[in-house]
Amino acid sequence: QVQLVESGGGLVQAGGSLRLSCAASGRTFSSFAMGWFRQAPGKEREFVAGIIWSGTSTNYADSVKGRFTISRDNAKKTVYLQMNSLKAEDTAVYYCAARYRDLRVEDTEYTYWGQGTQVTVSS
Repeated sequence: QVQLVESGGGLVQAGGSLRLSCAASGRTFSSFAMGWFRQAPGKEREFVAGIIWSGTSTNYADSVKGRFTISRDNAKKTVYLQMNSLKAEDTAVYYCAARYRDLRVEDTEYTYWGQGTQVTVSS
């Protein structure tokens, strides 16, 4: 079993930055690909960014490319999402998720989920 706890959300003005963290506990963190997803009110959950177990390969949604950066520290069992140049449309609940082995963009492919952290960007 893996437990995931997100932190770092909050209220920020458009153009600002936030860094989300997702701390994992339980089974071997380094075996998992990690993903960040988000869900805005009235919308479906969508993929934001993902990173493979080694950290050597990442993937981003087109809407966040060049603004968001995903990284991980396997020694600390933590994955991060650095969000810069935030826009009002980035407002959502952000979730981290874990799955064994390879990176996927579909939320149904992820086994473990955190409880989410709210990010609100004011325009």
